[in-house]
Formats: sequence, C-alpha cells, structure tokens
Amino acid sequence: MSSLGLVAKAFSLWIETVARTVSAPLEKLKSVRRIEVVEDDAGIFTMQLPAKPGKGGDMPPCRIAAAEGQICRSLSPEWAAMIRGGRIEVLLRPSRFVFRQLDLPSRAVEFLNGIIRAQIDRLTPWTASEAVYHWTPPRGVAGDRIELTIVATGRAAVVSLAQEFSDCGAAIVEVSTAPFGAERVMVHNQRAGGRTGFGRLRLALVAGLATAAVLAVLSRGVAGLLCDSYDTQQQQIQRRIAERRAILRGSQIGSATTPIELLARRKLTTPSSVMAIEALSALLPDDTYATDVRIEGNKLQLVGITRNAPSLIQILEQSPHFSSAVFFAPTTRAANEPGERFHIEARLKAHFGFGS
Repeated sequence: MSSLGLVAKAFSLWIETVARTVSAPLEKLKSVRRIEVVEDDAGIFTMQLPAKPGKGGDMPPCRIAAAEGQICRSLSPEWAAMIRGGRIEVLLRPSRFVFRQLDLPSRAVEFLNGIIRAQIDRLTPWTASEAVYHWTPPRGVAGDRIELTIVATGRAAVVSLAQEFSDCGAAIVEVSTAPFGAERVMVHNQRAGGRTGFGRLRLALVAGLATAAVLAVLSRGVAGLLCDSYDTQQQQIQRRIAERRAILRGSQIGSATTPIELLARRKLTTPSSVMAIEALSALLPDDTYATDVRIEGNKLQLVGITRNAPSLIQILEQSPHFSSAVFFAPTTRAANEPGERFHIEARLKAHFGFGS
C-alpha cells in the first residue's frame, strides 16, 4: 500500500474513532424507553418494562414465542407501539452460549480484543466472523496473571433475533447473557437509527475538517496578497515622502537670497573633499594602500597597490560618497610589488550623513 493510501486509511480510522467517542455520550443523553426481554429455558421470551422503585411496570408482561418471523406478529398493538423507538435489552439463556475460561498474563489486558479474536476458532466451534462474543471483566490472580471468561455463540441466530426487533421499530437492540448467575455480558449491539446518526456525525466531521483545510488555504493566500499589497503601499509612501522632502529642500535652497543661504546651498550641493578622503580611508581594505589621490571638482582619481583590484570597484560603488567607479588605466603587477597596481576613477557625491 502506498504512503497516500496509509494516510487515507489512518485518517478514516481516526474519524471513525472520534465519531464513536462523540456519539456514545450523545446516545446516552437521549431519553430512550428501555424494554427488557428475558428468555426462559423453554425458549419463550417475556417482555416487560423495568420496574420503577416502589412500583411495578406500567404494562403487564408480554410472552412471545421465539419462532423466526413471529415476534412482530405476536405483539399486541400496545406493545408494538411501546417497542417503536425503544431500547430492547434481550437476555438469552446461558445454554445458547459457550463459556471458556482464559488465563493470561496481566499485561495482556491491553490487547484482549486481538488476543481473543485470534483464538475464537480454537476456543469455540465458530470462527471469529461466525460468532458473536465478549468476555467478563478480567480478574487478577496470583503470579501477575488475570482470569476471564469468554462468552460466545453463533452470529446468525443472534443477528436474526436482533433484526426482528429492529424490524418491529426498535432503535437499539442489545443481546446479552448472564453466565452462571454473574453479571450480564453483552455480545451484540444493533442500532437501527444509531448507525444513521453515526454516519451523519462522521460525515459532519469530514466536512468540518475539509472546510477548515479550505479556509486555512484561503486565509494563507489572502494573507500573502495582503502582505504584498501592504509592501507595495509602504514603498509608494516612502517614495512619496522622499519626493516631498526633495521638493521642500529644493524650494528652500532655490529661494536662497542672502549670502548665508547661498553658502548653505553651496555646502549642500558641493562634495566635501575632506569627508571623501575620510570615507576613502575607512573603506579601503588593510591590504590596500594609495600612492596617489587626486580630487578635481567632483572627480576622484585613486592610484595604489592592492591584492584584489576588482573588489575595490564594488566597495566604492556601495559607498554613499562615490559613484561611477571605473578603471581609467590597466591594472599591472610588478615583481618587486606585493600586489596589483590599480588606477580607479570615481565621481564624488555630496553626502553629509543622515539628516542632511
């Protein structure tokens, strides 16, 4: 089986487990009328309502034959109406069942279902698919072991009996027996409407998870679109702010009329040689030294020796003080020099730090 098939199978099993866990308490919350059906040694069923404390049942008991297809025909109209939508608890006589005592290590209590299912054909006359079975609560014994009693009978007869009550309109049919006068052991549980409700709950869980997955994908896509939109808007706003600042600064400079204002304008538009030299000394690597530095207007010419001449172009271009850095003469290497002799020319920019 492929990994996708394993994931699908695990998901289906998880959905079914959750649906069963949720549906069980919901079924208990429903007010369902209980009707007890007890089989005697002659195979006759006695149907009665559970006695209330201090009272008897609301209706007299009803005796019905166990012949196949005769249960619904044997009911009076009152009992037929009482069964519809009710919970039928059938207690079969122990002679219908096979009882086998089993002794297991105490650690086996976590795996009883699988252990017993694997041994049903050895312990009973039926295979696991041909039988309905359950077991009594495990009882601890000496030697760190447990004892329990397996209760099993043929599936066909039990399912047929439960189906007859379902055909009469019962919502739930539980078939059990009491081994040797002990507590009841339920071997079969059939729900006429419960399965539909379970299926609806399972479908609702699948639909809910699918909806949540779709919403998660949509929300992720919408979030990505919104982030891109916000980034674009932020860039536009920053560009407009820069334009406004440039306009304001230009208008302030353009309107200069006094000598002080003209001097300030010239200071802001003329590159500073001192700041360029200072920036250059900070930018050049330790293995680089200049032998000739010339500044003419807004043009800088730099001659020197370095170990990696091409990297200097990138260093100067990344500085806010320089631009358009190029080699104006070939780079050479002499035998008596520790590196390459470079000749770089760049344009100076009027940059005076942040807030200028």
